[in-house]
Amino acid sequence: MTQDSKHPESDSSAHHQFSSEFSEFARETDVVEETVENGKKIRRRGIYLLPNLFTTSALFSGFFAVVAAINGDFTAAAVAVFVSMVLDGLDGRVARMTNTQSAFGAEYDSLADMLSFGVAPALVAFTWILQDVGKVGWIAAFVYVACAALRLARFNVQIGSTDKKWFIGLPSPSAAALVAGCVWVFHNFDAEAFAFKLLMTLVVAAAGILMVSNIRYYSFKEIDLKGPVPFVALLAIVLGFVVISLEPSVMLLVLFGCYVASGPVMATMRKLKGKPAPDQVASEKPSE
Repeated sequence: MTQDSKHPESDSSAHHQFSSEFSEFARETDVVEETVENGKKIRRRGIYLLPNLFTTSALFSGFFAVVAAINGDFTAAAVAVFVSMVLDGLDGRVARMTNTQSAFGAEYDSLADMLSFGVAPALVAFTWILQDVGKVGWIAAFVYVACAALRLARFNVQIGSTDKKWFIGLPSPSAAALVAGCVWVFHNFDAEAFAFKLLMTLVVAAAGILMVSNIRYYSFKEIDLKGPVPFVALLAIVLGFVVISLEPSVMLLVLFGCYVASGPVMATMRKLKGKPAPDQVASEKPSE
């Protein structure tokens, strides 16, 4: 009887000790940021959950693309890259709409982009067809990954000093879309021609090089999504969704293929006309 009466006190003491240890662990591992609010520098503890959930979802989708490619499911791998693009576009917008931007979120987003738009597309392409080319194939895949890392690093040091109208170099999500689109469209074809494999190798390497180039790409950030638009604009958007839904893989490849080609084409036209390139360039994503 006396022995049983000690159990509640023992359990309460163990629970209190566990709670104390967990609180200490949470405090030691918590994120602390210095930020300026109302002209005063303050130290903020913790992270914002909502935008980082979108970033985590984009990261998961990029990792899933790698796993699906290793398992030979290239359709799922390509689709996962596009899903990651959508989620990556949402995290920054959600952070701005809810006023939950943070340095942690920016760094986390950049690291997630490295996997989703750097490592994942390269590994998907390599497991699909580049490995058949030998050393040239894995070198092309590495060039793409390295250029994606350089692209993101260059962005991180250009924050606050760029014009939002232009991207400098091909944005990493668009490069990933080009590679994933090629995999999605062509993987069902038993293309054994060595020339086709070399062509895909060239596409992957070229996408990487365009990311670190100085070619300007229009950012579409001047479009006011909050303001009123003509009814025809809404109708065009609806028709665009209908056209894409008819054959998503082909239409997305054509769409992003045209965007990738637009940079070199416009640069060539400006050079032929003797017009200078824009003096400033846009950042890839305000939240990156």
